[in-house]
Amino acid sequence: MTRPAGRTAGPGLGALAVLLASVLWGTTGTAATFAPQVGPLAIGAAAMGLGGLLQALLAGRGIARARERLREQWRIVLLGGAGVALYPLAFYTSMHLAGVAVGTVVSIGSAPLASALIERLADGRSLSRRWLAGAALGLAGTVLLCAAEAARAGTGAGTGSARQTVVGVGLGLVAGLTYAVYAWAAHRLITRGVASRAAMGAVFGLGGLMLVPVLLATGAPLVASWTNAGVGLYMALVPMFTGYVLFGFGLSRIPVSTATTLSLLEPAVAAVFAVLVVGEHLPALGWTGIALVIACLGVLTAPSRPAAPAASAPTPPGTPDW
Repeated sequence: MTRPAGRTAGPGLGALAVLLASVLWGTTGTAATFAPQVGPLAIGAAAMGLGGLLQALLAGRGIARARERLREQWRIVLLGGAGVALYPLAFYTSMHLAGVAVGTVVSIGSAPLASALIERLADGRSLSRRWLAGAALGLAGTVLLCAAEAARAGTGAGTGSARQTVVGVGLGLVAGLTYAVYAWAAHRLITRGVASRAAMGAVFGLGGLMLVPVLLATGAPLVASWTNAGVGLYMALVPMFTGYVLFGFGLSRIPVSTATTLSLLEPAVAAVFAVLVVGEHLPALGWTGIALVIACLGVLTAPSRPAAPAASAPTPPGTPDW
């Protein structure tokens, strides 16, 4: 398979780019609390819709150059665009119903498993022991974070009824699946010779177009005050546009399963911001979960030691480091 142009920077920079994107994404739940009058559908449509259209606009020349490849793979582009459109609607509604911590934890925490399943079914990719160890730590951390939020809700500090929480968790699982779908679609386009910016611009631009009707139908509160408008612009420009530019850079250098596992940093960042900015209380169980997420990131980002040469059992060519 031909290696895409611009992949010489290596997996280290790719992992760093995904981690930086995750930090930006982790601010979205806290930012949304500054515009409580704006519904989750409007926030999601503004953030991902405007951010996606901006990506497509800036990647216009690259998309034009890659139009033949994109036309040949229109099903992948369409699948990725649908994932982009559905993800923010499910994600922000999940946070609205189940709370910022639970919605973020379930949405992002389920994405690595969904990515692994997609890679196994669509690409026949085997997962390394390092990924399995990192994913186990990260998922354990997200479970503890979710348990901490459930305990907080049990004391009367929760965000809604048990039914709302269950629906929110279900929508979080939908968000995790759609996140994995559009990440896989963008990665597939990149590995088939489409430049990272063009692939991300095409997928996110199409998703942004799909979100325009939702924004028109629900977005009136966004222009009701300067604060609401500022939150919408921040969501579109910083976590969505800048974050996904970084994410696309990372996807051109590391596997989808690794990228989605690294994004487990997002719920940890979201929990820290909820404590420091919003004033929420995070019990010791939650901080333990954050520690496990950080351990997961350490396992996945630590440089691999070069294998010692062995004449009797040479390493098969093309064995991944991740």
